[in-house]
Amino acid sequence: MATKSIRKLTVWQLLAIGFLGIILLGSGLLSLPFATVEGQSTSYIDALFTATSATCVTGLVTYDTATHWSLFGQIVILSMIQLGGLGFMTFVTLVFRLVGHNLGVYEREALLQSSGGAHLKDIRPLFRRILLGTLFFELVGAGLLFIRFRQDFGDERGLFLAVFHSISAFCNAGFDMLGNAFGDGPFVSLAHYATDPLVVLVICGLVIIGGLGFCVWGDILDCKLNLKKCKLHTKAVLVTTTILLVVPTLMFLFFERNNPDLANFTIWEKLLVAFFNSTTPRTAGFSVMDMRSLSTGSYLLTLVLMFIGGSPGSTAGGIKTTTFAVILMGMFSVFRGKKDINIGKKRIDEEVVHNALAVTMAYLMLIIVSVLLICEFDPSIPFADILFEVTSAMGTVGVTMGITTTLSVFSKIVLIFLMYAGRVGVLTVALAMGQKQHHDQVRNPVDHILIG
Repeated sequence: MATKSIRKLTVWQLLAIGFLGIILLGSGLLSLPFATVEGQSTSYIDALFTATSATCVTGLVTYDTATHWSLFGQIVILSMIQLGGLGFMTFVTLVFRLVGHNLGVYEREALLQSSGGAHLKDIRPLFRRILLGTLFFELVGAGLLFIRFRQDFGDERGLFLAVFHSISAFCNAGFDMLGNAFGDGPFVSLAHYATDPLVVLVICGLVIIGGLGFCVWGDILDCKLNLKKCKLHTKAVLVTTTILLVVPTLMFLFFERNNPDLANFTIWEKLLVAFFNSTTPRTAGFSVMDMRSLSTGSYLLTLVLMFIGGSPGSTAGGIKTTTFAVILMGMFSVFRGKKDINIGKKRIDEEVVHNALAVTMAYLMLIIVSVLLICEFDPSIPFADILFEVTSAMGTVGVTMGITTTLSVFSKIVLIFLMYAGRVGVLTVALAMGQKQHHDQVRNPVDHILIG
């Protein structure tokens, strides 16, 4: 009976309910007294906020992860990060495989929607690559981070920190365990390692790889690393990602050239910080400097990067790199008087363009409405800080101007919804709440509206 009831749900509803179930379970565990260091229950709204942030791989927190949560609470958070990063349906598939059940067409379609696959025949290699690829990258990342953390914290603690930060970085979560580790207080993220190439480059590498998308890995492997043979999606992701890393790095380097916090840094150390600052807004959430010290140019650039985010079928959020690329190419096509949107020797389907515009406008509208609500709920907080916080939540990023702990309950609820919608996907939430897709048999006559 339960299976029949589940099958009545649409794929979109199953995905949305799956993430919601993980969040509710995690929030219940985090509200238990032994989930905190002091042995006292955390208020449910803060437990729910933390569970949503972890499952939706965001990184916004109302309590410092290292100093507030006990080992049990930290393991719960880490588990939710891993579940949320890989996607609910990936783990549903794993359970099916472990208990010996074969996947039906319905389950296969749900997994493909969750992880970014395109065809039912792709399900087995996609599933295998997701698990093996994730395990490989997280283990390599943990091994490299252990080199540094072992020196600073010893074997046992260093290993835990290496594993935690590797999973958090690969899943683009942004949760860190370094609060007060060096006596510099909570919420310091990776500031102590701002000039450490090993930590910075490993974290950035994990964030970038996790943000590329599972189907991109598979395509690159299928083409035996020959990028010329890759699908258009893979090429678009790689090109857009490269541009969004190189150009912002140079811009951050220029904008922060006179930042007093970086006054004692060498040019190479400033370049390292700039590269990190161009990577972390891609939904990672880590930071190596106080976001409140950013120049106006860097502030605006960070907003743009948070809004764009990573790639489809990845651990990242945002409108996605391919959405940004399609809209940008569409703009160029209109300006050049062309009806079709061409990328290389391929033409983009009109439905893709419609979806890209719908996603972008939905993100913009949610950000605008949320900013208005929080401005009403917390009028004492500066508008710029609220806009930054809302965009960070919507893009499941996690960087903050330091206002998360001061927000009212109503503002936290707004951010909880934004983090959920940002991770599950605006289209997924909309389709889960709406009816199944259908095509009208009778179409209305065409008319014209002047644009521009």
